[in-house]
Amino acid sequence: MTGADPATVGGTINHRQIYTVLSLSNFVIGMNAFVLTGMIEPMSGGLGVSEASIASLLTIYAITFALTSPVLVAVTGQVGRRRVVTLGVSLAAVGTLLSALSPALWGLYPARVLAAVGAGMVTPVSLAIASGLAPPDKRGQALSSVFLGITLSQVAGVPVGAWVAYTFGWRSAFVLILVLMLPCIWLLWRKVPQGLQFPPVSLGDLGRVLRDPVPVVTVAFTTLFLGGHYVVFTYLPVMLSQRMEFGRDGVALTLFLFGAGAPIGNMIGGWMSDRFGPKSSLVWICVGQAVALALTAILPFPLAVFFVFILVWSIIGWAFSPPQQVRLVTLSPALAPVLLALNAAAIYIGIALGSGLGTLVYSMAGLDLLGPVAAVILLSAVVVLLWSERAAAHR
Repeated sequence: MTGADPATVGGTINHRQIYTVLSLSNFVIGMNAFVLTGMIEPMSGGLGVSEASIASLLTIYAITFALTSPVLVAVTGQVGRRRVVTLGVSLAAVGTLLSALSPALWGLYPARVLAAVGAGMVTPVSLAIASGLAPPDKRGQALSSVFLGITLSQVAGVPVGAWVAYTFGWRSAFVLILVLMLPCIWLLWRKVPQGLQFPPVSLGDLGRVLRDPVPVVTVAFTTLFLGGHYVVFTYLPVMLSQRMEFGRDGVALTLFLFGAGAPIGNMIGGWMSDRFGPKSSLVWICVGQAVALALTAILPFPLAVFFVFILVWSIIGWAFSPPQQVRLVTLSPALAPVLLALNAAAIYIGIALGSGLGTLVYSMAGLDLLGPVAAVILLSAVVVLLWSERAAAHR
């Protein structure tokens, strides 16, 4: 994909400003998607349902995103990028409002579905904009700067949302997210240039990609990586409560530290990709993540050791995204929007499968086997990575 012609938007494009607005929008999208991980216990108590029932909302969100995002990106391929991302945040805002107003668990399911549909129009299109505007040797940094919003949602969004849920009730956390979404809608409409477009993609392009095993397996790496992570991360608040004996403040502090590692890992991942190449970077990241996940099986740790462990685990885990996105853009620049949409879908498929498998393992064996199962999945991701790289090289 080549950069957009500034003349098509009436003048010189301020790349930094666009990246900032897109990053802020992805911050609230990420907070809305992941805040449930810190709200399982207050939502369970408030609605009078099991923790597994609340965890299923995360699974529903993930499945919806995965199924709708690639199709919506393809269907809206001829539409200006500003309209697509603004509409996406608007739909997510309506879904968030309905989540806050839901009288019972049954009302949360359609609300989370609508929020996921909107999110599926924001993240991949934002990344495609960043990739299209950046020169090839700066794509890793451009993608990481936009994806930084997702990572920062872990730094501040998820722990703050968890603290608000524990203190004022889970509905207040959704209200907070809605309040943050409203200025993002205005900023997207005002700051993203009108008419900004790249080579359009279609449903036919999506079909061709899905029939090709090389990009499919390349994207599948994301599913395995995130799936392994969410086997453990879905039940991290429960682990903190049972193994570390943490309450509200301990859970919020741990989530904050985990989030603090996100921007560091994101930036390190972008630097590693540009410096060492995406394949080598991802192999080492996978191995490090497998070790970190396996170590959760031997909790509790001394308090200082535990907090250092959480920070390192987060840095390793969040470093994977920029090199994986660079792999996809390099694989087929012309089809980058479709590939990035599929990658975003793969993230949520990984979340759905990981949280579902985590629920199964937790129901059968408690917390003891979550870490080892997750580590096995991460090591299998290395095998998939190496196969897909070899297949792409032969092509």
